[in-house]
Amino acid sequence: MNTRLTRTLASVTFALGVLCGLTFVGKGITHMLDDGAVCVQTGFWRNASLADSLPVGKGVDASSSAERLCQRDPSTGQRAADLGGELPWLLFGSLALLLFSRLLKAVMLEGPFTETVARRLSVLGWFVAVGTPLAGLVVGWSQSWLVGSMAPVAGSGPVVAGPQVLILAGLAAMIMGKIMREGVRMREDLEGTI
Repeated sequence: MNTRLTRTLASVTFALGVLCGLTFVGKGITHMLDDGAVCVQTGFWRNASLADSLPVGKGVDASSSAERLCQRDPSTGQRAADLGGELPWLLFGSLALLLFSRLLKAVMLEGPFTETVARRLSVLGWFVAVGTPLAGLVVGWSQSWLVGSMAPVAGSGPVVAGPQVLILAGLAAMIMGKIMREGVRMREDLEGTI
């Protein structure tokens, strides 16, 4: 196994994880302090022609061509819901990269077929399998609530947004972690009998 490559990959994933974490914090702070408009994409207006009688909230600009609603003077709740459409994936990505970095560090220090590596692979798998739909639900709910706060008739129930295919990757990592744990146990049993 190439330890230099593993060490480099562990360092790069750790740096990317920290960078995503800093972006998460920075984006949250700057967005909450921003006094600009809050906009959200919606497919509700896709086939409608906008008229003055359209039931949108006060201070909301609606564009059917862009399928977009913009609140000129958003409330704190609307600003927070707008953040809920972006921040969950940054937090998820940051934590996943940090867990992957820890996994690579264990591979580098102990070798690939150890109890520690198997356990960290399983933890990463669980995190990805559970965190993906959770982050997607937070994003979907936030955007749905934001649309409903700007145009009450356009609001819909929460949807799960984002790349849900990552659940399969998480399940695969959990299964591989279990297989590796069994392999480590069998190797230890074999070494004990010899």
